[in-house]
Amino acid sequence: MQQGYFITLEGVDGGGKTTQLRRLADAFADCGVPAVCTREPGGTAAAERIRGVVLDKDFTMNARTELLLYLAARAEHVDHVVRPALAAGKVVLCDRFSDSTMVYQGFVRGIPPDQVAALCEFAAQGLRPDLTILLDADPQDLLARRTQRRVEDRLEREGLAFQKQVREGFLALARREPQRICVVDALQTADAVQAEILTAVEKRGILPR
Repeated sequence: MQQGYFITLEGVDGGGKTTQLRRLADAFADCGVPAVCTREPGGTAAAERIRGVVLDKDFTMNARTELLLYLAARAEHVDHVVRPALAAGKVVLCDRFSDSTMVYQGFVRGIPPDQVAALCEFAAQGLRPDLTILLDADPQDLLARRTQRRVEDRLEREGLAFQKQVREGFLALARREPQRICVVDALQTADAVQAEILTAVEKRGILPR
């Protein structure tokens, strides 16, 4: 691969992003294509520390604080992980990125979208995903999955109505950018979801058929 390619996975909690990211990484490895798996917030020591703060269920914070913490983590992540990997010609697979910020802090929290977009641009220095896979499902149908994981962070504690708003925000972004954002039904079997993702990736010539 002559240049890197940036793929993000997005969606409501419990949609299978982590599972599908690992499967996609394995598919690239099978084809001899180097891929870097990472996540947001996180990916570096500093960003992981910020993740611990922003997702701590015992903390409360206003929307601006939340937004700026996420963006501080992104600035570290982009500079130290994502851009170097792309410059080395690798595929970067990331669990959440700027679309999550636009949805959670813009669409749901109510910070003006133009302000959120400008700050995202600043934090990532203009870096945007080449392809985004949106794993979509009604949060009500994913409730059992989220409960089974036994992981409860500050955002998950906000309840089903919050998750439904998050879904609406992601679908609104997908309608706005259909060329970049590929919507996949997350309620299918893991194999069926993977097949749709691989088809989307293959169509873009990133993964050999």
